[in-house]
Amino acid sequence: MNPATNPHLGSDFENFLAEEGLLEGANALAVKRVLAWQIEQAMKEKKISKSRMAEMMHTSRAALDRLLDSTDTSLTLATLTKAANVLGKRVEVQLV
Repeated sequence: MNPATNPHLGSDFENFLAEEGLLEGANALAVKRVLAWQIEQAMKEKKISKSRMAEMMHTSRAALDRLLDSTDTSLTLATLTKAANVLGKRVEVQLV
């Protein structure tokens, strides 16, 4: 392929996503997948069921399911902090 006719040739995937307006969504989804996985792993490690986790967070099972849904990026810091506290963890957020 001729670089003059393909504006993406030589660029990286992140640049491509940015040019297509998809980078923010892709980053949010990646972060949510990692967070959901970490919470699930901590729950397994502590042998906490979903029902018990929701009870300890003072929330509904449906709200917990949304937290654990790796494709639902509408996560609040309050919900994440509640989950972390129940699991004996803390949340650290940085802009880099």
